[in-house]
Amino acid sequence: MDPRDPAVPELLAHGRIEVTGRLVDASNATLFGTVSADGVAAQCVYKPVKGERPLWDFPDGTLAGREIAAFLVSEAAGFHLVPPTLLRDGPFGRGMVQVWVDTDDERELVDVCSPAKVPAGWIGVLRARGQRGEPAVLVHADTPGLKRMAAFDVVVNNADRKGGHVLAGTDGHLYGVDHGLTLHVEDKLRTVLWGWVGQALPADVVEALEKLRAELDGSLADVLGDHLTRREVRTLSTRVNTLLAEPTFPTPAGYGPAIPWPAF
Repeated sequence: MDPRDPAVPELLAHGRIEVTGRLVDASNATLFGTVSADGVAAQCVYKPVKGERPLWDFPDGTLAGREIAAFLVSEAAGFHLVPPTLLRDGPFGRGMVQVWVDTDDERELVDVCSPAKVPAGWIGVLRARGQRGEPAVLVHADTPGLKRMAAFDVVVNNADRKGGHVLAGTDGHLYGVDHGLTLHVEDKLRTVLWGWVGQALPADVVEALEKLRAELDGSLADVLGDHLTRREVRTLSTRVNTLLAEPTFPTPAGYGPAIPWPAF
C-alpha cells in the first residue's frame, strides 16, 4: 500500500497487527509485520515502548512518543517527510506503529565512495579513510527533497540522521524514518545531510516554517505536549523562530559529533 494512501491512518489506528519478524540491527525492539482490517492490509513497523533501551541523555518520555511528535511536526509544516505514524496498543503493548516504506534500490541518496567517484552533482560532507587506509568521502545528492529533510532535522533537532534513515520510496517520494532521538532541549543535531551549510533556506522551506510557527501558536503545542515536556515544546518553537529570523542552514554546533555513528 502506498504510504500516502488516505486509508493508511485509519488502517494503522484500528487494524489488527500481526508481527512477522524483527529488524535485528536496530538498537531497540523494532518489529516488522502487517496491519489489516476489512480485507485491506499494509506492512508496518511496530516499536513497543517495553522494548526501548533506557538512554541517559533522553530520560524524559518515550522514544515512541518522540517518533510521533516528529511525524506531527512534519505534517504540520507540510514537509510530509515522515511516513504515517501513530501510538497505539499492539501485541506487545503500547508502541509506535508506522507504515512500511518500500524503497527504490536504484535511487541512492547518501553514499560513501572514493573521492574520484563522487557522482556528478553530489555534495561531499566528510573525508575519511577506509579499513586499508584508502581515501573515502561521505556524500549525498543535491535535491530539493533532501534540503527539506535537512531543514526538518534542524527543526526537530535530530540526533540520528543516518544514511540508512533516508528512504527513496518506490512511490517516488522521499521519506525519513527513526526519529526516536529528536526534540531534545540541548543542541544534538547529528546528520549526514550537512551539504548546504551557510546557504539560504529555499523559499518553500521558509513557507513551511511559517506554517509550522502558526500551528505551534495554535493547537499543535498542546498536541505535542502529550508526547514531550513543556520545555521541549518551547524549545521547538524557539528553533523555528531562530531559523525564520536567520533563514540559513546552520553550521555544526561544535559541542559534540556532527555526524551519527555509524553513519549508516
